Amino acid sequence: MNSARILIATLFLAGMAAAQTSGQTTVLMNTIYAGADGKFESAPDTAVLRLDISAQQDTSRAAYDLAAAAAEKVRQVLRANGIDPKAAQVGFYQVQPVYDWKNPKHKVIAFRVVTNVTLKLHDFSKLGALTDQMADIEDTQNQSLSYILEDIEQAKAKASEDALKKARNQAGAVASAGGRTLGELLYASVDVSQPIVAVPMMQRSMVSASGAAAPAPTAEFTPQAVAISAHVNAMFALK
Repeated sequence: MNSARILIATLFLAGMAAAQTSGQTTVLMNTIYAGADGKFESAPDTAVLRLDISAQQDTSRAAYDLAAAAAEKVRQVLRANGIDPKAAQVGFYQVQPVYDWKNPKHKVIAFRVVTNVTLKLHDFSKLGALTDQMADIEDTQNQSLSYILEDIEQAKAKASEDALKKARNQAGAVASAGGRTLGELLYASVDVSQPIVAVPMMQRSMVSASGAAAPAPTAEFTPQAVAISAHVNAMFALK
């Protein structure tokens, strides 16, 4: 009877830790399994400013010329703020025919030229002027700003450490309740994720009643911290 009770207690403390082999479950004795979530928050180190350039005209050449003019204005804004245009990246370039779908022959009635520009910036003090001046450029749209953490490896490690610490505490509490102590770490798997903090921007700059330009939407605010989360599944030996 006593041996049966000991076996039941051991199975409970093992947390039903198991390995899947050919579709069958094998219970690992004298082990305990725990899963936990951890998190680490850090101030972002990079701002990502993105905008689309879209121009539509009767001919592809005319649409191209408008898009080229808008792109040149973007380059001028960058130079005016002390940024080399080469620091910005072009994601794609498309020439799209515009059809008259009400016409049975689906006649082409115009052409649209579409591209986008993305700029990664570490100097956040330039964001206000950039977003305001970019918004004033004709044939641009969908301007957006997001904050990321490019130097993320240390943050990932800290989030993983937090998750493992919580898993160890949980396993230790169960082991202690069963009259056992926690041993060495036998196995661990880690899954880390990093969300992006996005801030949609206005399409055109706003002007106050006095005629002065309103502050940029991001003015005087602190960029939201980037939260890195990690989930750890861990298996410990029982003493």
